[in-house]
This record gives sequence, structure tokens and C-alpha cells, in this order.
Amino acid sequence: MMIYLSSYLSENQPQTAGIKMKDKLITDIQSSMASVLSTAQLEELRRVLTYHLHNVVVTECQNTSMQEIAENSKIHDVFIAAKKIEGCSEKSLKYYSSTLRRMLSVLSKPVREISTDDIRGYLANYQKEHSSSKVTIDNMRRIFSSFFGWLEDEDYILKSPMRRIRKIKTEKTIKDTFSDEGLELLRDACEEVRDLAVIDLLAATGMRVGELVQLNREDINFHERECVVFGKGSSERVVYFDARAKIHLRNYLDSRCDDEPALFVSLTQPHERLLIGGVETRLREIGRRADIQKVHPHKFRRTLATRAIDKGMPIEQVQRLLGHVKIDTTMHYAMVNQANVKNSHRKFIG
Repeated sequence: MMIYLSSYLSENQPQTAGIKMKDKLITDIQSSMASVLSTAQLEELRRVLTYHLHNVVVTECQNTSMQEIAENSKIHDVFIAAKKIEGCSEKSLKYYSSTLRRMLSVLSKPVREISTDDIRGYLANYQKEHSSSKVTIDNMRRIFSSFFGWLEDEDYILKSPMRRIRKIKTEKTIKDTFSDEGLELLRDACEEVRDLAVIDLLAATGMRVGELVQLNREDINFHERECVVFGKGSSERVVYFDARAKIHLRNYLDSRCDDEPALFVSLTQPHERLLIGGVETRLREIGRRADIQKVHPHKFRRTLATRAIDKGMPIEQVQRLLGHVKIDTTMHYAMVNQANVKNSHRKFIG
């Protein structure tokens, strides 16, 4: 006897699709009971349902209700709120939100019904339509993994569909750093004492540009040549600068006539705090004058990490200096100089 569940009915659907829908129905029932049943009881419930629904054909209604869409949006908002409490930056939260909303809109399914195949298909189509790099697709995968892992932890779903989707292998490219000559050319190309101070502070500390623009005058300890910065997730750490940066920073502050507490301000009135975009634009202009390609704040950070590793600084100290939570991130930033590898090979092996 064949039984059709009317709420899941769709005529002329292949039998294999019906089997998938039956499995999804059973999983949904398990998810609903997860808060009141133990793991062993949930497995027994699945066994009983599988047995009694053996001859039952289940097919899916193609129209997703407005209530289900609203539920997706509500779950999304709760997840973003959870990430905010964890300390994610506003920039990260926006990226998480836009990536998830796009996926939920395209799939147009309640989150409890999204399968591994749905996610794989979405990522494949997105990469094809947007000609996205593997890095971009893997970033999306990480966001989906975080989202569905959270859904599983919060008992919205029984099992994350991301468990079987592995990390996407990406090409490891060695990114450029500034040479000693390049840094001197940039300094020579500065027409304002402020720009010289910015370059020296970035080069000496390896701080993020977002950390640089948040600094105030009072944050600088000239005696100890150090300052406290607030990194990602509002984490606080001390960074250090050299004598050159100290001299140019003092010269810049002595040249100012405004009362703005910010360490770096715009050159024109009303001399407001310098923003990230302003720093990036200015560095590009200086790079063009010095005839150096790809001059941006992050390159100074990578240069510091690479030099520190090359000169023998322990990787744990470099990690602390850069404010990385995971040491793998530090290793990704620090590209070891190939000449040093060659010299070490001759010293220890050849």
C-alpha cells in the first residue's frame, strides 16, 4: 500500500527524491525531539520511523511559506547577535550577514531542510557565475560552517550539513614585502611630516591600519617607545616602535596647532581624525611618487612579520606582536626569505 503525505505531495517525482524527502522528514522529527530525548532515544526514534515509513512515499511541496522565510531571517539575526557578543568586528558581521542572506535567499528553504548537496551546489554555482577565487569560496564555506555548527549547538538542527564539506585547497602565493630600499624610497617621497610619521609607525610596529587610526596622542609612551592598541574583538596589546619613528612622530605632533585628541588627523581644517580610507589613499599616492607598486597598510605588517622571523625572533613572540589568536595566521603572514633558507641549508645540511 502506497501512502502519500499531502503536506509533502508533488506528483511525478522520482522515487529517489521521495527517499531523500523521507529521510529529511525523519531528521526534522528528530530535531524537534532533540531537546527532550537522549542520543540513544533519538536513534531508536529514527529506527522506528524508518521501519514504519518503509512503504510511505514522501514528496516535497515546492512553495516555501512566508512563515518559513521569516523564521530563516529570525534565526539569521540571532546568529549575527551571537557573533557580535563573541567580539566580531562590525566589518566581519556585515560580511557574515550578507553572505548568509544571499545563500538563504537563493536556496529558499527553511534552514532545517538545507542539505549538504544544497550547499555544494550553491558554492559551485556561485563560483561559476562570479568567477570567484578558491579563497573567496573557502571564506564562504567557513561562514556556512560556523552558521550551521551554531544551529546544531543551539538545537535548531540535528546535524550540520557542513560536516562533509572539506576545506577548499587554495594556491599558496608568496606575497610581496618592502625591501629596505623600498622603505627609504617611500620615506623620501613623503611631502608631509605626518605621512612620514605614519609610514615609520606602520613599519616599526606592524599594527593594523584600523588600530593606527584609533590611536590618540595620550596612547603614545615616548619614554618607553611603545603604545597600546585595540585589535580585533577589542583585544588590547602593546606594540613598540624604534627611534626613527619616535623622532618623526614627535616632529609631527610638535607641528600641529589643533586640539584634536587623535594621533593622526587630516591635513586640512577642521583637522578631524584620519580614517582608514584616508591612510590607504595617501599611501597609494606616495607609492606612485616613489614608483613602487601595491603600497598599502597591510604590506607594512607583512614586512615586519617576515623580517622578525628571518632575524630569529621566536614565532610565539611575533604572534604576540601582531595580535594573532592562532599561530597559523602568523605563519601565513610571515614569508621566510629564500636567501636565508639557502644559507641555513648550507650551514646545517650542506
